[in-house]
Amino acid sequence: MSRAPVPNPDELALTLAAHVAAFPSDYLHSDELGGRQMGRWALQRAFRAARARVEGLLPEGFRIHDLRDYYASLLIGSGLDMKVVRTRLRHASAKTTLDTYGHLWPDSDDTTRAAISRVIAARAAVGGPSTVRLRSV
Repeated sequence: MSRAPVPNPDELALTLAAHVAAFPSDYLHSDELGGRQMGRWALQRAFRAARARVEGLLPEGFRIHDLRDYYASLLIGSGLDMKVVRTRLRHASAKTTLDTYGHLWPDSDDTTRAAISRVIAARAAVGGPSTVRLRSV
């Protein structure tokens, strides 16, 4: 597990601070045997055990890695660019990010239409011509 910092909003910092106050430990998720950091498989087993005890807590087949995918999809859905998402996910290359999450970014046709639409709207707002004259080359 990584020890690298992750930028978080104040609301999440407050939620995590309340958790740490209620369950003091050196780690956000620690074992019951002295507060040692849980490995990813122990954490996965704890999630499975919690799902078995609390109906509807997590979908069937949920994995810890699904949280990472959810984080990536939130960043992309919020309009962050590939470089930011790659950095936050700590991928070594942009290719890894695009191969894994490229389908979540809007396609180029949609973004091209939106860009042209914004330019036309901006021109109309300042009293410029709403049509574009094409010149032959």
